[in-house]
Amino acid sequence: MALRQIRIYGDEILRKKSRTVEKVDDKIRQILNDMADTMYNTENGGGLAAPQIGILKRLVVIDMGQGLIKLVNPKIIKEEGSQEVIEGCLSIPNTWGKLMRPEKVTVQALDENGEEIMLIGTGDLAKCFCHEIDHLEGILFTDLVTEYIK
Repeated sequence: MALRQIRIYGDEILRKKSRTVEKVDDKIRQILNDMADTMYNTENGGGLAAPQIGILKRLVVIDMGQGLIKLVNPKIIKEEGSQEVIEGCLSIPNTWGKLMRPEKVTVQALDENGEEIMLIGTGDLAKCFCHEIDHLEGILFTDLVTEYIK
C-alpha cells in the first residue's frame, strides 16, 4: 500500500467526470487500499474519491467511524429528507461551508470483490456519501455552499 498525493483545488482533474470501472480486479483493489491509507494519514479525512488522487475512476472510500467502506461505481438511487450540514474537503484545505444535503440516501455500488451492495446512510454518513459521489461527477462542495464558515 502507498500514500498518494491529494490533488488540491485548481487541479483540473477535480472537475472531470470519472469513468465507470469495468472490472474489479487486483489493480482496483490496490487503488482502493492506497486511497484508504491516504485518507487515514490525512487530518480530518472521512472520505476520499479517486479523482482526489488523480485517478478518473468511480472509486470511493469512506470511514465515518463505523469502519472502512470501499465502493466501486457508487450511485445514489434514493434520497429522503434534507439537512443543513457543514462540510470541508481534503482537496480544498482550510475551507468550510454550510450546505443542504439529503438526510438519508440509498447507495448502490460494487464492493472490492465486485459484488453488488446496497447501503443506507443517514446524517453524517449520508452527507459523506453525497460529497464523495459528487467528486466522481466533478462537483465540489463549494459549488453548493450557502455560507462559508471562518
